[in-house]
Amino acid sequence: MKGFIQFIREQGVVGLAVGFILGGAVSKVVSALVNDIINPILGIALGATGNLKEASLNIGTAKILWGDFIGVTMDFLVIAFVVYFGVKGLGLDKLDHKKN
Repeated sequence: MKGFIQFIREQGVVGLAVGFILGGAVSKVVSALVNDIINPILGIALGATGNLKEASLNIGTAKILWGDFIGVTMDFLVIAFVVYFGVKGLGLDKLDHKKN
């Protein structure tokens, strides 16, 4: 068992697992925050009436969904922020042991 624990620490598996678990755990909360609070405020600020994800630019027959792109980008940024500061705040970034 000691060899297995050492392998996990050397390979950085703990950090990867923590990031994966935290990212999955907060994704619904972050999506709700972005969709229900941030996007409507950005929609007002950017002049998009209603839902920001529905904001688009029509060029000929093409429909560019710039609002959806901004919403997905906001999801990513908030999740990255929460995971980064969650790992730092809990001190989990110090669990991995570098191999010499």
